[in-house]
Amino acid sequence: MKKFMDIYEARPNPVAQRRALARRMSKMAKSPSVKAKKARTKLKMRNPAKLKLLARKKTIQKFRQKYFPRYDNMSIQQKVKVDQQIMQKYGAKIDKIAQRAMMQLQKAEIERVKTARQAVKDA
Repeated sequence: MKKFMDIYEARPNPVAQRRALARRMSKMAKSPSVKAKKARTKLKMRNPAKLKLLARKKTIQKFRQKYFPRYDNMSIQQKVKVDQQIMQKYGAKIDKIAQRAMMQLQKAEIERVKTARQAVKDA
């Protein structure tokens, strides 16, 4: 069985493939089975690997917004170049900050699951 990190760290897909995947997933997201699965997932704690990944993504996003405020309006090639610059210049700093952010996310995760479970009980 494939693990989450094996899939996530695999080579990135080409743009056309990602767009096709996005179209397929947007159709699937409307199906009742996927909605039920998402509702069940909200009631569970995320594993440390996913939390670490989320913390890292949020940290990188903060660096993008700080040093490149117009990142969202850039072309894909520019974004790739900017991401490389950020990782080269601030990679070690991002790792340290992400580690601290992960601890905060773990605390928030407990509260998130509590409120989700309470909402199910109340409904």
